[in-house]
Amino acid sequence: MLLSNLYGQKQAGRVWNSYLVEKLCSLGFQPSLIDECVFFRDHVIFIVYVDDGIFLGPNDQSLTNVIREIAAAGLDIEDQGHPADYVGVTITKHSNGCIEFTQHALIDAIINDINIGDAYTKPVPAKATQQLHAFKDSPQFDECDFNFNYRSVTGKLNHLTQTSRSDILFATHQVAKYSSDPRKEHGEAIVYIVRYLKKTRHLGLKFRPNESKGLNVTVTQTLQAIGTRTLPNTILARPSLEVDGSFSMQDVLSFGPQSYNPK
Repeated sequence: MLLSNLYGQKQAGRVWNSYLVEKLCSLGFQPSLIDECVFFRDHVIFIVYVDDGIFLGPNDQSLTNVIREIAAAGLDIEDQGHPADYVGVTITKHSNGCIEFTQHALIDAIINDINIGDAYTKPVPAKATQQLHAFKDSPQFDECDFNFNYRSVTGKLNHLTQTSRSDILFATHQVAKYSSDPRKEHGEAIVYIVRYLKKTRHLGLKFRPNESKGLNVTVTQTLQAIGTRTLPNTILARPSLEVDGSFSMQDVLSFGPQSYNPK
């Protein structure tokens, strides 16, 4: 009879997640109804990615207290201080209060995958004169002189767009659409994106906190309809939250039967 979880088993991840959620809920944390990787208790938010996590709270003492409670509950937790790097994302806090997310290592890995030896770069991520389509009459990607794995590079580009480089979002989604049957033009489009990344490697996602403002929420008709049908009274943000003394979230927002109302 197996009494403990074995690393590498297909159910290992689910067992670990169930164990973690049970422990957090016993300490008063509630999982978000929008994202199962986000937990909150009072003014503290915990974001977890497998076995890595970030705590957000109004001050260091509140976070220290939570970490001690989790350790006392039997979870092996290590306090690594203020985050400088999280799941491949470099987090930099500048002297003016601006917080910047960058992924230089991932960009370098993508450039190496494409094996661009020259210094030729592009000022934009895609050709303005070309609209990608299936190109069924063109040679297949594998028949062309490309020295990279189409799906692998596309996956890395997708991860980059979702984390720190939204400027390549549209161009990346265009090449991702044809991953099942890429052609010569799709491979060239990927090279075009990477040449742009080579020119703009230093860019990242910047947050400029403004304590005089709260959380601005725009609700589209589609989102409102979803909230009306399936997410009644869903909490989107906790009230009066300050992250590292800089960010603030205004009120608890909830969807009502017909509309959304700050409470």
